[in-house]
Formats: sequence, C-alpha cells, structure tokens
Amino acid sequence: MEDLFGGAAPYYAKYRTRPGDPAIEHLAMTFGDDSTVLDLGCGPGTIAIPLSRRVREVLAADPDEEMLAEGRRLATGNRNIRWIRADSTMLRRLPGFDHVVMGRSFHWMDRRAVLAELDELLPPHGVVALVGPTREPREEPWEPVTRRVRDEFAVNTFSASSSFQATGEHHDDVLATSPFSVLDRAHYEDRLVYDLEAVIGLQLSYSYSAPARLGDRLAAFKEEARRRLLAANPSGRWELATVTEVLTARRPPRSP
Repeated sequence: MEDLFGGAAPYYAKYRTRPGDPAIEHLAMTFGDDSTVLDLGCGPGTIAIPLSRRVREVLAADPDEEMLAEGRRLATGNRNIRWIRADSTMLRRLPGFDHVVMGRSFHWMDRRAVLAELDELLPPHGVVALVGPTREPREEPWEPVTRRVRDEFAVNTFSASSSFQATGEHHDDVLATSPFSVLDRAHYEDRLVYDLEAVIGLQLSYSYSAPARLGDRLAAFKEEARRRLLAANPSGRWELATVTEVLTARRPPRSP
C-alpha cells in the first residue's frame, strides 16, 4: 500500500477537495475538544491538520511515507499532531485514541475487520466518522476528457484492489451491519473553481494515474491532458458544485 500513491503527495495536498470549515467544525463538536482522534489513512493531513486545532491531539497514521512527509511539512510547528507510519492492520500498535476519522482511505481497507477491531479498541463513547463525497457523487465536468487521456496512457484502473471494489458494498451498508450501526449524516455544500493546472494536478493525485505509474511519460501525459482540456474548454476554467458528507457511526445504546 505504501507505493500506491507514488509521487502523488504534493498533488494530493494541493488539489484534492478539502472538507471545509463546516465539516471540520462538525467533527470537532462530535469528538469534543479534550479528545485524541485517530485519522486513519490521513494522507498529507487534509483532515488531520485543521482538526488538530480543535481537539487535544490527532494521531495521523498512513502507510505512505511521502504522504506523511508532505503532512509534516504543511503542519510545521503544529504540536497537536503525531505523524505515524502505519496502516489499518496495525491498530493495536498505535497509542490510545478516543475516536476515529477516515476520509477516502476507508475503501482500501478490510472494512468489516477494521470496524470489529475498533469495537475492541474504542471506549464506549467512541465514534467512527467518515468524511467524503455523498453516496451518489456528481461527475466532474472535465472527467469525460481526462478519462479518455488516462485510457490512452493505460492508467485508468486501480493499481491495487479495494474493499469497495471487491464487494460492491457501500460504506453505509457495511457500517449498518457493524458494531457501529447507529448512523447520522450531515451534508455541506460548496462551489469551487478549477483552473487548468488544478485539473491536471488532480489527475496526478489519484492512485491509478500517480506520477510513479506514469514514469517517464509524465510530461507527455500532462501535455496531452492540457491540449485536450483546452480543446474542450478554451477558457481553462471549470466550476464545480461539491457536497461533503460527514457520516458518524456509534454503537447502539446498551440495554439496562
């Protein structure tokens, strides 16, 4: 897994959609300011960095050292984050934590196994939170063009199998039949403007088209993507309405 996003960390940090202040506020209010939160599969700290300002400490865990290094760079001087190289199979080796948050990382995990283990590790009030797009995300306006470019460079498939791919079960369905079956969700809308460099940078943040997969074809990929995108939209600007979902999952109350 540590090689899944080879070379993608700076693009991920700069161009991936951020959760936004309302979503971070929602998480902070859910967890409480005196809590230690595990951000499992933290990447370059997209959630961990802003959340760390609102809780006691964030344990930012990821198997990819490039992602952790980018996070450390972005969080220079922030003492509320511990950056830890670890994946979802190493939960018992981590320091203690009160709650867990995951972004897009959850679909790479053995989700049922992770939730069963978290049931053993989290305190009774512990919350599992997922932050990401809604169940039916909209296709980005540039995707028909960039998909064709990725196809031509044979980088349009995942470089590793994910739990979501393998089973087809949505996260909601996995959670609903897990120990954390009491679900609550909130949606936060935003409108973003992407320029040409941002759209190309976004392609390089994905596992299937990360720089390591393109290798010495990286410059050619960027040039072809630029040419095709401008042919389709000479303005080089795209507006995108986004909806971030914060899904929180708790254990059912125990019978007296």
